[in-house]
Amino acid sequence: MYYDFFGFREPPFSIAPDPRYLYLSERHKEALAHLMYGVQGQGGFIVITGEVGTGKTTVSRCFIENAPDHVDIALILNPRLSARELLSSICDEMGIGHRTEASIKEMVDLINQDLLEAHAAGRHKVLLIDEAQNLSADVLEQLRLLTNLETAEKKLLQIVLLGQPELQQILALPELRQLNQRVTARYHLDAIGKAELANYLRYRLSVAGMRGEVFSPGAVARLYRESQGIPRLINLISDRALLGAYAEGEHDITAAHIRNAAREVRGDATGSVAGRGKGRSSRYLMLLASLLLAVISTAWLLDRWPITMTDLRAELAETSEQAGLVEREEPAPAAPVVEPEEPETQAFRYPEQASDLPGAFRSLFSLWGLDYQQAAFPSACQFARSEGLDCLERQGSRRSLEFLNRPAMLEVQDDAGNRGYVVLSGLDGDSAQILTPSGPAVVTFASIEPFWFGGYRILWQRPEFLDDRDNGGRRAEQLWVGARMMELADRFSSSVTENGKLKRMTMDEQVRWYQDLKGLSVDGIVGAMTVIQIHNDLGAEVPRLVPAASAGR
Repeated sequence: MYYDFFGFREPPFSIAPDPRYLYLSERHKEALAHLMYGVQGQGGFIVITGEVGTGKTTVSRCFIENAPDHVDIALILNPRLSARELLSSICDEMGIGHRTEASIKEMVDLINQDLLEAHAAGRHKVLLIDEAQNLSADVLEQLRLLTNLETAEKKLLQIVLLGQPELQQILALPELRQLNQRVTARYHLDAIGKAELANYLRYRLSVAGMRGEVFSPGAVARLYRESQGIPRLINLISDRALLGAYAEGEHDITAAHIRNAAREVRGDATGSVAGRGKGRSSRYLMLLASLLLAVISTAWLLDRWPITMTDLRAELAETSEQAGLVEREEPAPAAPVVEPEEPETQAFRYPEQASDLPGAFRSLFSLWGLDYQQAAFPSACQFARSEGLDCLERQGSRRSLEFLNRPAMLEVQDDAGNRGYVVLSGLDGDSAQILTPSGPAVVTFASIEPFWFGGYRILWQRPEFLDDRDNGGRRAEQLWVGARMMELADRFSSSVTENGKLKRMTMDEQVRWYQDLKGLSVDGIVGAMTVIQIHNDLGAEVPRLVPAASAGR
């Protein structure tokens, strides 16, 4: 292919988790450091999370290759197992012989015996589970029980859980709080920063055998825009861009190569590509438009059938008004069942009711009474911090949104991979209030879910001490947290005795008590999730997603 053309020994942007190609960004170094620190023999759990494609698996392979000599690692790649199946897989990976029909108790006893023998021989056992967000609560509880295996000095088994961000939310479930308390190290692996992308590309090209620059500055900027720093997307787009340049006989990768490659990777290429004529593209576009119109029409009918004559008249009146043919007529006082100003709940329409990212941020900031101007602040989160707020980006479910109870920007996507954003300003039952490019609307939340795969962003009120923890901010943190813990102790203590005990705790102990109470990660750190819940419980004047009567606080 293009390897000889560019002078590579091998493909530089393969998505296989080859540790040789692991570019240790600051984030990857920290993740690897957490793994190395965590296997010093303390036992318990290590949790590494990150979005799809951020390099979790590659980091784990690098860890396996560089683990201390006395560490034996068992790797589980398919965690969609029952508790019994998982124990059997652990026995297989650790080389522990067992009967096919062995019970859970038999296998736990065999694992315990093997761990004791390893400890006597000066070995340390580590169980590493990839894609751990697929583990059920029952299986996670069985893993917790395995960490009960210990001597008088130390626990015998270290368990490393690698997973997507929702793993943290799973661990925060009340029924798993005992496991959550046993996490000795945790780290969230973010995407590669914009400033690091050029070095990332240069590193992978050098490993593949090439010295020199191939990607123009414009190509690097476009690549970051298309990939948002996610290594897997960077690799896929870069590989396709090299192939495109090779097809054109070009040795330099331009922004145009990246743009076309990104379209190919997303599966929405409509531009000029080698071997594809304009007429053929036009026919594809016409066919796609026809199919889209048919799908929208069918969904419209299914969503509204059966309907009453009153519904039909209201629908026709709304359609005529939107088309500018007639003005809205006020209904007779006795006729309507619902007050005239109440919006009608309909199905969410994509892409008509979706926004681009800057537009969605403008809508989200407007709910906080702020006017976001992208020209002055290209980074929306930088603007947020200038106004005493911050951004929180997560993966989750409706339950996650209700738990945080803040207006949210949902990332939506159709079957063709086209992305957009919808701002959720209110949620009451199945009624979802959204902000669209044409104004507010009320739709069913169920009609949004087919387009939403869990990605969301919220804004949250950021205490000032978080910006300066190392330069006097620690004192400010103690004052802020101490005052609020006094209020929380008054609110949640069950007796005068417990109240006094809580108020005598250290700040770290108080924070851990509160985190445990709310089902948060119990780490004693006052981060975003903890601050948000404190604000929720103490009635901070911030925009809310769920009505007070429905909020599960």
